[in-house]
Amino acid sequence: MLSQLTKLKICAHQAFAVLFQSLHVGICSATTPFLLLGDVLDCLPLDQCDKIFSFVEENVSTWKSNSFYTAGKNYLLRMCNDLLRRLSKSQNTVFCGRIQLFLARLFPLSEKSGLNLQSQFNLDNITVFNKNEQESTLGQKVKSKHLTFWTLQDYFRNPVQCYDKFSWMTFLKYSDETLAVFKSYKLDDMQASKRKLEELRATGGEHVYFAKFLTSEKLMDLQLSDSNFRRHILLQYLILFQYLKGQVKFKSSNSVLNDDQTTWIEETTKLVYQLLREIPPDGDKFATMVEHILNTEDNWNSWKNEGCPSFVKERTVDDKPKRPTRKRQAPEDFLGKGPDRKLFMGNDELTRLWNLNQDNMEACKSDSRSFMPSLDEFFAEAIEQADPANMVEDEYKVVRNPNYGWRALRLLSRRSPHFFQPTNQKFKSLADYLDSMVSKLAKELPDIPSEEIKTGEEDDDDNGDNLLKDSNDSEFEYKMVTNQQMDDMAAKLGAQWKTLASHLEMKAAELREIETDSEDVDMQAKLLLVAWQDREGTQATVDNLVTALNAAGFSQIADSLSENNSRR
Repeated sequence: MLSQLTKLKICAHQAFAVLFQSLHVGICSATTPFLLLGDVLDCLPLDQCDKIFSFVEENVSTWKSNSFYTAGKNYLLRMCNDLLRRLSKSQNTVFCGRIQLFLARLFPLSEKSGLNLQSQFNLDNITVFNKNEQESTLGQKVKSKHLTFWTLQDYFRNPVQCYDKFSWMTFLKYSDETLAVFKSYKLDDMQASKRKLEELRATGGEHVYFAKFLTSEKLMDLQLSDSNFRRHILLQYLILFQYLKGQVKFKSSNSVLNDDQTTWIEETTKLVYQLLREIPPDGDKFATMVEHILNTEDNWNSWKNEGCPSFVKERTVDDKPKRPTRKRQAPEDFLGKGPDRKLFMGNDELTRLWNLNQDNMEACKSDSRSFMPSLDEFFAEAIEQADPANMVEDEYKVVRNPNYGWRALRLLSRRSPHFFQPTNQKFKSLADYLDSMVSKLAKELPDIPSEEIKTGEEDDDDNGDNLLKDSNDSEFEYKMVTNQQMDDMAAKLGAQWKTLASHLEMKAAELREIETDSEDVDMQAKLLLVAWQDREGTQATVDNLVTALNAAGFSQIADSLSENNSRR
């Protein structure tokens, strides 16, 4: 005799075989099988729906085919959701799981209809327990612990409450009390529990009953002795902590933890994992598995935050294979293999240009290909305009031209060492910076006009210091402190540079800025001398620096500087 399940499967196969044949010949539409399935499942009781659904599961490859998937995916989704609404999550847990697995096999991973993109919570999942202390038959202390423990379920149901200051304080207090009980009251790994576990594995888990929490205060001691119950509560903590710390795209701007909350969550997470490892049997294995699953969930959340991109990478496949091209052999004179080894480019002028050099890359490196001007050529006009005697107004100077400024910076970065020297001098604009650079270049460039050029910073009648001196008169140039001299003095001063700073009349703010720019004492000493030189300008002479060194007590360094300057 055939069983009732077998008869139903045979009838279903026959009915859908007729429908598939009708679909191929065009008698019915592609949605007809799904409409029929939906009507059948709506009419039958749940035990019969369980048997019919096995037929739906076996034909998942058929539903995913091109003929049915586009037309029937929405009908199948609606049919499964209708079934889930009829089923009890505690009484029909296996059937609910089969439906969820079927949907996971039917739809691709990137299908957004089955995702909780906005991180919404099932707020209807309310844990009911006795909150009236007067109705309790137990003592006040037991009742207080009972209320503390089961109140935590409301935070697990709706984690957003933890971002509220007062709710967080309540959650913190109740959690510390609950975890302290778990830590003090540990379970023993007895042989009886191992035998019980082996019996559960032998029966295939058919006896397992997935019920809602039993919240009677009389069961509290028994529940604390249940390893599965403890694992359930501790796992709820880890899931809650992962949400609070994680980056969720649809979180509000107010959902942010402060430093104290973050620290407490990190410490409590370690405690929860420790408690999981202590729960028999196989505590270490269970804790490791939970940690792995939650790490995978982090990757899943990151994928949702990125907009759920498809996991399938399309390959570009050329439909037409490339045919090998047949090239006609070029003549030897065209390839440069003839007597004169000349390449003909099809045009006399192009041929001449191409054959100027046998190696074109070497030709590009030739000195004749260098078009970068020298510093004296490029800045000659700017130096001339810097002379107050020429009476050129600032708005007409070339340094005010943005195009000239850009080219000047490019040239200074390639040709001038001043471009990379550190300085504490502040410039309001590029033109002010170029004015300073022009003053420095005017003192160094040898090919300058013989007439005296004044800087404009000093009074013409008072001191007559010149921006440029006659090329034959090098006395002014020798008096200025050179970059090499500053390097030598910086190495000798070292950590004692602050002693010299007071005699160079440097401000405290400037000293703090120097210490911030570099931690190396030699570099700090060099920055001090550079800042002094930028501030003093033409007055940054060897004589003035020697005077400051002697006043600061560095007579040996002063003598060395004077001796070095006399040999120049």
